[in-house]
Amino acid sequence: MAFGQGSGYGGGPREMHKATCADCNKECEVPFKPSGDRPVYCKECFSKRKDSGR
Repeated sequence: MAFGQGSGYGGGPREMHKATCADCNKECEVPFKPSGDRPVYCKECFSKRKDSGR
C-alpha cells in the first residue's frame, strides 16, 4: 500500500490539521498531524523550498 496517493483512507475526505508555517508564520492546514519535532510549511513555502533543491 502506498501512502500519499489517492484521497486518504477509505476514499473519504482527508482529515486536515491546523499548523503554523515555520517559514512565514502563516496559519495553514496540512493533511497530517504535526508532531512538533519537524517544521511544517504552508503550500507556498513548501513549494518554494522544494523548487530551490533543499
